[in-house]
Amino acid sequence: MRQFNRRDFLKTVSFGAAALATGGFAGAARRKAAKKLNFVFILVDDLGWRDLGCFGSTFYDTPNVDRLASQGMRFTNAYAACPVCSPTRASIMTGKYPARLDLTDFLKGGRKGKLLPAWYRDEMPLEEVTIAEALKAAGYGTFFAGKWHLGKEAFWPEKQGFDVNKGGIDRGGPYGGKKYFSPYGNPRLPDGPDGEHLPDRLATETCKFIDANKDNPFLAYLAFYSVHTPLMSRQDLKKKYEQKAKTVVHEGPRFIPEGRREARQVQDHAVYGGMVEAMDLAVGKVLKQLDKLGLAENTAVFFMSDNGGLSTSEGSPTSNVPLRAGKGWLYEGGIREPMIVRLPGVVKAGAVSDAVVTSTDFYPTMLDLAGLKPKPRQHVDGMSFVGVLKQTGSGERGAVYWHYPHYGNQGGSPGGAVRMGDWKLIEFYEDNRAELYNLKDDIGEKNDLAAKMPEKAKQLRDMLHTWRKDVDAKMPTPNPNYKPRTR
Repeated sequence: MRQFNRRDFLKTVSFGAAALATGGFAGAARRKAAKKLNFVFILVDDLGWRDLGCFGSTFYDTPNVDRLASQGMRFTNAYAACPVCSPTRASIMTGKYPARLDLTDFLKGGRKGKLLPAWYRDEMPLEEVTIAEALKAAGYGTFFAGKWHLGKEAFWPEKQGFDVNKGGIDRGGPYGGKKYFSPYGNPRLPDGPDGEHLPDRLATETCKFIDANKDNPFLAYLAFYSVHTPLMSRQDLKKKYEQKAKTVVHEGPRFIPEGRREARQVQDHAVYGGMVEAMDLAVGKVLKQLDKLGLAENTAVFFMSDNGGLSTSEGSPTSNVPLRAGKGWLYEGGIREPMIVRLPGVVKAGAVSDAVVTSTDFYPTMLDLAGLKPKPRQHVDGMSFVGVLKQTGSGERGAVYWHYPHYGNQGGSPGGAVRMGDWKLIEFYEDNRAELYNLKDDIGEKNDLAAKMPEKAKQLRDMLHTWRKDVDAKMPTPNPNYKPRTR
């Protein structure tokens, strides 16, 4: 069979869109084209599963995102494809697992330990047909704002299907200029007035694009740098949370051991609180623009985080409790994410779903909602959850897999994981040890059942090994220069 490539895909989608527009009534088709569904995709960096009021936080104030949840569907079992950023971002763009893409760590990691980390790419390949390219070929205007972190300049958003790029470069955080405040020192984001706040600026740019494209279908992809380090907040918000932190009552230890690190158990970090609220205010600005322009009823809004909250390193600013650990770990705190989808007329307001979904699923879902049927060789690891949104399907998607053959900055070690139903197995590559958990009964992964249920552990481990072979997952190798730590 002839290899299906990027050019074939774009021709196929473009032809399909043209066929829809000439289906026997060209004049009516033009009016219909103006009513194509719009998409706003909001991705927050390092936001933990419990960092929103609608997901259980009593410390961070997030009224705008909470309102979005009240108007849409909140997902309680949503996952990032990786416990760190770049791989998850690539999975959203391509509909493929990071292991299949050979993009399994943030760009550019490379810590060593008992094992040498597996080889991985320095960029998201241009051969991949991104969700932006698929929608662009169907007549959509495409916009990107914020954090990209998927390769050097030749691989930035404007090379991957986005008409406009405001701030998307190779950096993993706002590390130029004054960081979260202008001047930004970002070659894709002109400086604003001195002291301008980055999340608000990104929201403003998103609003400008929406206004300029209000009469045409669009994809506005807002990928916040927030709430990634450096930990910096507006002073007024910092003072607010310093006062609020004084009222927090917490019984038990503030930190508990997690491997060689300690995991925060309470949310009371004032600077981080200010960062979360600033992100929420920026989200509110974009939602208000949709309302102002009368676009809310015809716009699907997706909200997601790229990995778990930072709880074991770099200031350990948040707690993911009841989930275990956080960013950089394959425990639930590192991969389970706060996810919301709003689409009036399709999604029932205030709905909650416990369907298991993962970041590879956005691509086919968005195409499904747009009425586009691309070749499946692109988003081979994604599954549309439109049935879940409409509450007409069970949402059963089979097993979900992870492969992180690296040492995380946050203390995690190379490993892989699989979730099937309520069961989850984690395999640690240093010593081939496996841990088994029933997430329905033990969301905090405190009770390892591997020894008590060897058959179940073997079943899941065999599934994980078969999957790794199927996606040609690259594995770490022994480090000949490794010297064990001495206490």
